[in-house]
Amino acid sequence: MDVAQTRRYAALAGSRWADGLSYWTVRLRDDGTVIGSGGVQLHGGGSHWNLHYRVATAAQGYGYATELARAAVEAAHEKDPALPVIAWIDEVNDPSRRVAQRTGLVSQGLRTQPADGRPRLAYADRDLPEGLFR
Repeated sequence: MDVAQTRRYAALAGSRWADGLSYWTVRLRDDGTVIGSGGVQLHGGGSHWNLHYRVATAAQGYGYATELARAAVEAAHEKDPALPVIAWIDEVNDPSRRVAQRTGLVSQGLRTQPADGRPRLAYADRDLPEGLFR
């Protein structure tokens, strides 16, 4: 990611706080080092919470992504429990699938992610209607 792309990402994430939730910066408690980002944002025209979690390679394997994902799902349920929480995961991303499963999300199979129209595995906090995102 280049600087301009990072600025656009940060601006978009910041603008989504108008919906009540967006992505957070993930920092270590002891020294404040930034190790990632994640949280939930409304996506799909407000049809669902998009769960995102990304942790720096050096910080992987310590449970940070799972802690982040659990906190984000809890925040989404507090803000609007009527909306499903969905983690859109590339089929080859086994570590991300394991985080989703540890968070309590269940695979809903291959669906079309509304954000970019690409097929991805949809892991959700509840059953999704079969035709949703096809």
